Amino acid sequence: MPRPTAAPDASPLPATEGFHGVRGSNQQGMRQFNERTVLQAIRLHGAIPKADLARLTQLSTQTVSIIVDRLLDDGLLLKQERVRGKIGQPSVPLSLNPEGAFSVGVQVGRRSMEVLVIDFVGQIRHQHVFHYAHPDPDEVLPHVAGALKTLRRQMGTRWARVVGLGLSAPLFMHQWAELLGPQAAPAMRKWAGVDLRERVQAMTPLPVVFAKDTIAACTAELLRGHGQQLRDYLYIYVGTFVGGGLVLSGHLLMGERGNAGAIGSLPMGLAGARGAEQLLERASGWQLEQALIAAGLDPQLVHDDTINDPAHDGLTEPWLRAAGEALAMAIISAAALLDLDATVLDGALSRRLLERLLAHTRHAMASYPLVGIARPERIEMGQVGSHARALGGALLPLHTQFFPDKDTFLKQDG
Repeated sequence: MPRPTAAPDASPLPATEGFHGVRGSNQQGMRQFNERTVLQAIRLHGAIPKADLARLTQLSTQTVSIIVDRLLDDGLLLKQERVRGKIGQPSVPLSLNPEGAFSVGVQVGRRSMEVLVIDFVGQIRHQHVFHYAHPDPDEVLPHVAGALKTLRRQMGTRWARVVGLGLSAPLFMHQWAELLGPQAAPAMRKWAGVDLRERVQAMTPLPVVFAKDTIAACTAELLRGHGQQLRDYLYIYVGTFVGGGLVLSGHLLMGERGNAGAIGSLPMGLAGARGAEQLLERASGWQLEQALIAAGLDPQLVHDDTINDPAHDGLTEPWLRAAGEALAMAIISAAALLDLDATVLDGALSRRLLERLLAHTRHAMASYPLVGIARPERIEMGQVGSHARALGGALLPLHTQFFPDKDTFLKQDG
């Protein structure tokens, strides 16, 4: 059987090594679209019989039957136990086979890297995390290669069903040298001229696709979180630095250079005026890390819920107020420009700390005049969490191989 090829709109990449039995994006035309439509219907609605699939997708019963048989043969679907007790013949619900396909996600960040494998339903199967003070490519890249070898050994024969690798990282890594301070500068400058995607592609025959880290996190929220209900929202991810993504009409907006939603660079005042910093200088985990270091504490505490103990309020409260005020300004500005339905806040920090940040942001938003724009009432906590960047990267190959656009796949009646 044919093997899957690179994702649409990507440069030609080598086929997945040893992967047989799954018809990926190398089949063109209506047959491919209909197969993807059926897979997407099951992904969103759960186990469902053939008759309901035909009604939901408005494909003929015969077409659905042929597609289902093919997907069963390919190992992408499973038959569940017959449902009895209803009028007519007992129905057999069909579900996605978690073992049908796998995908790898690699996230290279400013404080850590993460490599994971997800299955066909998006669940993390294997995961490796490596923390560092600064992302030195001479240290980070060998760890990525080592993690990929470890994952391949752990997967065994199932590695043959891995369809691709999604890579995520901040754009322009070397340009962050000054913001991260003199100790980090030498390591950060080494990234100048390093093509991360090319270097990772050299480590594996899997096709590699790249997305900015916060775009990848937004992808995870779009496919696995609030994106299933919300159509227009600003996505904010607070890690070492704050960043974001933008979803309009249910579509992830990438931008001409893959940098849409780069809210970390939003100015907080007029150029040349006092206090004209960028959002990332007021609402990033970096500022709280520096406060912890100055107090003689471990900066990794930002990831632990103990950061919320009253003993740390002298450090956390000033940061929460400043970050909340800055985020409120960014959200109001985005609402004025784009008339958004909602904002989703997530991050790599302590979950409880993020919840407190959300409360401070809502409080700060109440101080802004809203004449001429709709109040952005809905501000939600993200549903994916700290692994969103690596998970979003891993979801990209699966989504481009097997699922059609989320807005056009269903022709539901009413």
